[in-house]
Amino acid sequence: MKFKIYFLITIISLLFCAFAKAQDIAVLKYKGGGDWYSNPTALPNLITFCNQNINTRIRKKPQTVDAGSVDIFQFPLVHMTGHGNVLFTEEDVENLKAYLISGGFLHIDDNYGMEKYLPTELKKIFPEQELKELPATHPIFYQTYKFPKGLPKIHEHDGKRPLALGLFYEDRLVVLFTTESDLGDGWEDPEVHGDPEDVRRKALQMGANIVQYAFEN
Repeated sequence: MKFKIYFLITIISLLFCAFAKAQDIAVLKYKGGGDWYSNPTALPNLITFCNQNINTRIRKKPQTVDAGSVDIFQFPLVHMTGHGNVLFTEEDVENLKAYLISGGFLHIDDNYGMEKYLPTELKKIFPEQELKELPATHPIFYQTYKFPKGLPKIHEHDGKRPLALGLFYEDRLVVLFTTESDLGDGWEDPEVHGDPEDVRRKALQMGANIVQYAFEN
């Protein structure tokens, strides 16, 4: 039965990918109690920045997609964030894996607190892998905007250095987990966190690099 479900999801994914919207982003809704809906102004602001600066044509209002829904295959990039617990069911795992190996990209931005739960859940999707830190030479840091030192630091939190961690499928980066950076807070409206304009710009530029990389790889 599990094989049949996985096979069906794979077929559906290929069909969706064939007719998917060329450029669109969704917010991932997941189980476990974490606030997947946090940073409500972040993605709209990033989308506006991308449409104005890297020639994308992304719909301004991002949609929400459940981790276990086949609707995920409509989106070349899915964004996930939150502060708390994350839980992927067996159906979520099968769906997410089919999405990722068929060309999808998942960006998970830790809004502070996800790093305790996320590695275990990602292990369900790619059990043979551990999250691996991306070197500062990785192409994601050299799209339209250049970040020779790697992921920028936006919010302090615990004062640790920012980390960009990845999972791969056939040498393609398919999951990016950004932690101790909090890009999403930097994308939010200026009055939400009061970040200086240069800090917000760094966050938006790095976000634009992620979007460009996901759309083109």
